[in-house]
Amino acid sequence: MGSELLRIAEGFSIVAEGLRGLAKAEGGSKTAGKAQKQDAAKAQPEKAEAQQENPATLEGIRALMAQKTQEGKSKEIRELLQKYGAAKLSAVKPEDYPALMQEAQVL
Repeated sequence: MGSELLRIAEGFSIVAEGLRGLAKAEGGSKTAGKAQKQDAAKAQPEKAEAQQENPATLEGIRALMAQKTQEGKSKEIRELLQKYGAAKLSAVKPEDYPALMQEAQVL
């Protein structure tokens, strides 16, 4: 039971990191009206293109992983982080960011 609880806590940690990344990517806006949500949904493909063009940064990877988490790919994100020897994104080595970003985009 303890290991299951740890896995759940780890999942929450990944989701929390993703949400922080989204908040930073959106500029910390506290208002989220219906029009803003629709605009954000339309802008997601543009964000993915922009992330492919920009060098991999912690904030960019965090935003991408948050998006993938919202798409229901938490397990894949967790496995990807473990591949790079990290339990959470902040533990990934900066030199691994470009490869991590590429693999996360494929999910």
